Amino acid sequence: MPEQARAAPYRGVVLVVTRHRLPLPGHADTAAALAAARDVLAVLAEQKGYVRGWITRAVDDPDLLVVAHEWADAGSYRRALSAYDVKLRWPFFLTATDEATAFEVLVSRMPDSVVESPSAIAADHDTVGLGSAAGPDISTGDFA
Repeated sequence: MPEQARAAPYRGVVLVVTRHRLPLPGHADTAAALAAARDVLAVLAEQKGYVRGWITRAVDDPDLLVVAHEWADAGSYRRALSAYDVKLRWPFFLTATDEATAFEVLVSRMPDSVVESPSAIAADHDTVGLGSAAGPDISTGDFA
């Protein structure tokens, strides 16, 4: 029997994971929810930077649906969310649990290799906010 092909290790990609509790609001039944998930994945697959995706169901909790997809980088994923066809699928995205969904892959382990990627998150990510990049003498205007 020929050796099974193995997936390539992750290299600095972004993994997006959304969890959805069935039954989904706005979907008649599980079949409708799965159809909507398939549609979302198909539309995402058309976007630049999309690598691959999965629709999964928890083995021990059949009411928990997970939609996961891999992107070349965070920018590709963020731009994909702005695409018109993706925006039309927001009703499905809104059924996701409210939690972090995009993760950078730091270590990928295959049976015969390990790939470690440095974080792409800026060192000052926890100290810089909106307006922090503005110079100290920039006027905010006189609104009195």
